[in-house]
Amino acid sequence: MIGCLVATISCLALPVRAETPAASVAEMDLARYLGKWYEIASFPMFFQRHCVGDTTAEYALAPEGDVTVTNRCRTVDGFDEARGTATVVEGSKNARLKVSFFWPFRADYWVFGLDADYRWAVVGNPNRKYLWVLSRTPQLPKNLLDAALKSAIAQGFDPTQLNYTAHGDTGKPQ
Repeated sequence: MIGCLVATISCLALPVRAETPAASVAEMDLARYLGKWYEIASFPMFFQRHCVGDTTAEYALAPEGDVTVTNRCRTVDGFDEARGTATVVEGSKNARLKVSFFWPFRADYWVFGLDADYRWAVVGNPNRKYLWVLSRTPQLPKNLLDAALKSAIAQGFDPTQLNYTAHGDTGKPQ
């Protein structure tokens, strides 16, 4: 009986972070976010299954105010590219977007962590199925990577699920 009571109390004391959605950063300067980002690491994704490295995402402001998204990666046969459109979620101060690569499907793209100088970003979706660690450079110094990973962990993401991305001729991940 006491064992059941201890087990019940222990379960009640567990954090519910995994069940509650992750929270985006409070705000983001969209103009500073635009441009090219290098994927440092990501959760394994079906649509990236052919990518072997050199994965990038480039964001640009479209004339109508949306953001164009161009994702690119190296494959064994060359390069693969996907183009999409992102719209800012109203009231999110640019920290939450809806991205579409195939109309009419749209997915959440939230910024969960962001370096004050926009050197790295941690993005994904609030249910923690997707996660990308991005950097303005192909390599991210350890102290900056640690800060990015810390922001992901604080939002309940499991960093052990990350696959690290190779950039350049080395064929080695960061």
